[in-house]
Amino acid sequence: MAPSNLEAGIDTNQISPHEIRTDVEQAQEASDSQEAQYSVFTKPEKRWIIFLIAMAGFFSPLSANIYFPAINYLARDLSVSLELINLTITAYLICQGIVPSLVGDTTDMVGRRPVYIAAFVVYLAANVGLALQDSYAALLVLRILQSSGSSGTIALAISVVADLAPPHERGRYVGAALCGPNTAPSLGPVLGGILAEKASWRWIFWFLSILSGLCLALIVICLPETARKLVGNGSIRPKRLNRSVASCISESKASQTSPEHVDPPLRCPNPLSCLRIVFHKDTALVLVANAIFYMNYSCMQASLSPLLMDIYGLNALEVGLTYLPYGIACGVASFLVGKVMDHDYKVTAAAVGFTIDKTKGDDLAKFPIEKARLRSIWYFVSISTACTIGYGWTLQARTHLAAPLILQFICGLTVTGTFNICNTLIVDLHPDRPATASASVSIVRCGVAAIGVSVLQFILDSLGPGWTFTLFGALGAATAPMLWVEWERGMRWRTDRRERKETVQDEK
Repeated sequence: MAPSNLEAGIDTNQISPHEIRTDVEQAQEASDSQEAQYSVFTKPEKRWIIFLIAMAGFFSPLSANIYFPAINYLARDLSVSLELINLTITAYLICQGIVPSLVGDTTDMVGRRPVYIAAFVVYLAANVGLALQDSYAALLVLRILQSSGSSGTIALAISVVADLAPPHERGRYVGAALCGPNTAPSLGPVLGGILAEKASWRWIFWFLSILSGLCLALIVICLPETARKLVGNGSIRPKRLNRSVASCISESKASQTSPEHVDPPLRCPNPLSCLRIVFHKDTALVLVANAIFYMNYSCMQASLSPLLMDIYGLNALEVGLTYLPYGIACGVASFLVGKVMDHDYKVTAAAVGFTIDKTKGDDLAKFPIEKARLRSIWYFVSISTACTIGYGWTLQARTHLAAPLILQFICGLTVTGTFNICNTLIVDLHPDRPATASASVSIVRCGVAAIGVSVLQFILDSLGPGWTFTLFGALGAATAPMLWVEWERGMRWRTDRRERKETVQDEK
């Protein structure tokens, strides 16, 4: 037992009453200090969380692209036509566009962690089934389940970033979180080709099972709940379902004096909430511009293999390696563009006399976030347009293989920059529903990309690669006026939308 003040020879009469503080008062002050922060998670904790969600987001595009080298093997072993195998790709892409609308609304309601776990349980089970199946019907159904499990992870990643990072440093966190999804499409064909050629197509799904099982285990053990509707800035103790195994074992991050969170009422997920965001004026232009660049990206990736095989006589493994320049560029751009966005935010704040609150985070209602985010996008749009057109004509002219690959690398840098800027801006425009807002990105971009890919071969056959990619480049250039309108009028539209919402709430 600790000695008393008298036993320790301390004269209590010399101690000011202000110096006598109870443990409860100290705990309350600590709690108040935490509540003043945008997020109580430390930088190492944030980095670990970002690593986990980047790894989780890796699987949706990886699963789509690792499958391509196995198409002929699957058709042969299951005794079906290539058209039927391509139907499984179409089904995967349809789910990739629809599922995020359900995931976005659900995770804004019940939290990030339960949705991550449920998604990976479905995804893992689907991959095991795909590795074991021997019929086309099973392949089709399990590919749909595989897409259902993985397709919401990108929307989830963006929402977690919005939970953790205040606007002035959100760019770098978005870049890091999207590093996995941005590099996976280029790594997928390489991994798929090696596994299909050296082992069998079944090992593609065993590989995904092992990797996703590891990711699921890390999520269960380590990923904390971050949804601000449930845990605030992280200082509120979540309910047990939303707590990681590590947090259950160790002392909770929340103070004992923190108020208990009242869970929002559960309801059926509403995919239409994403569609409502799509039709907001201040959101629609950004979504369409982002979707056009995603279509250009998808068409470039989809046409790469047949064009290089036909023009340069490459085999399947060599073609797989040609996807790497784009993937490397996407990874590099994810980190660099994040720093550019944060720099643009600070420059814009200084220009308008806005003081950045690095502790609590900024109230964007009074800040021209559209001008901050779009400040550097013009460079990415113009360079991407020029390189896309040049890429097509280098293929048309049958130049040395290095020429289209270099242009492809530059396209990877600029297109990824556009993606990250648009994704970040969409979340900034809807801070109360980040997952739902991010899901709206998936709906629009997958729909537009599906249209582009469906007519790609017809355009290539009719115009050749030179004029085909000139057309895609022109579409990319057409986004500049859209983004300029958003730059000029976006804040006014956003203010009008907020005022209408407040009026409706007051009437209720």
